[in-house]
Amino acid sequence: MTKISFFKDKLIQIILILFSIVTIEIFLLAYHVDMFIKIYIPVSILGLYTISILIEYLNKKRFYNQTLNILNGIDEKYLIAEVIKNANFTEGKILKEILEQANKSMLENVNKYKHLQEDYKEYIEMWIHEIKIPIATSKVIIENNKSEATKSIDEELEKIENYIEQALYYARSNTVDKDYYIKKCNLQKLVNECIKKNKTVLISKKILVDTHNLDSMVNTDSKWIAFILNQIIQNSIKYSKEQAKIEIFSKLGKENTVLYIKDNGIGISKAEVTRVFDKGFTGTNGRLSSKKSTGIGLYLCKKLCDKLGMAIELDSVQNEGTEVRLIFPNSSYIDMK
Repeated sequence: MTKISFFKDKLIQIILILFSIVTIEIFLLAYHVDMFIKIYIPVSILGLYTISILIEYLNKKRFYNQTLNILNGIDEKYLIAEVIKNANFTEGKILKEILEQANKSMLENVNKYKHLQEDYKEYIEMWIHEIKIPIATSKVIIENNKSEATKSIDEELEKIENYIEQALYYARSNTVDKDYYIKKCNLQKLVNECIKKNKTVLISKKILVDTHNLDSMVNTDSKWIAFILNQIIQNSIKYSKEQAKIEIFSKLGKENTVLYIKDNGIGISKAEVTRVFDKGFTGTNGRLSSKKSTGIGLYLCKKLCDKLGMAIELDSVQNEGTEVRLIFPNSSYIDMK
């Protein structure tokens, strides 16, 4: 709040006060009034008015400056109505009441859509669990009727399962803090389970998997990290070349443990590497007819890593391969956001 803007708002009042003083002086000229009185009356009126608007200016300036400082100091700006102090002038009280009413209305609206979102999430999770039943049944039928045709069907079912898993974790990705359990996990066990899950396609594509130095313990949620590992390995499989190889190992540092997943696949162009974690980004590789991508897998990996208090990094050279690094902090404390 500046002096110019304040006194600009008071311009009409100032003009009326000056007009009143001039009018009083004109009337006093018609009477034989002492000169002291003629001077005292306008000076006292003008002086008292000046003092009153200065006090008003200082009160309003203090209130609005405090309000702006509080607003700049909080991340959730919509909470301003809850933290600003009560004003000692009418406009300030009205402003606070308006902010409180607007905040209340906003929260009611947010809660309405929050409930709708939760209902939709519950429906998606229920649908995913239901759809897994016919997939599991189909796999049993395939197991009992092995042939080249059923083998191909089984591979397609594996892809469907992966997309279903993506949908489930996407639906849950905003509520990791309500569905996690951080504990000491053995990297060798986590990696082995992931390789076992993808055993069929790894064998069919003759991809060599080399694991070593995985005897490290990390603090994480085994379920969520299994999903992240699975997405990375499936990407390595999807974008593999002939004589494909995936190397998985870890390095223990003072502050963190780094899990490396390296492949010798088709790689990613330098221009696209920085965008691989963007939501919906498929890149040149993802648009190939044989490699169709949703652009959700790595986005989810990054989002879940952030939620779990760890980091994910990716380097790649086109036609040479890709390296993904999962960085686990050695501290047992993880700040869930």
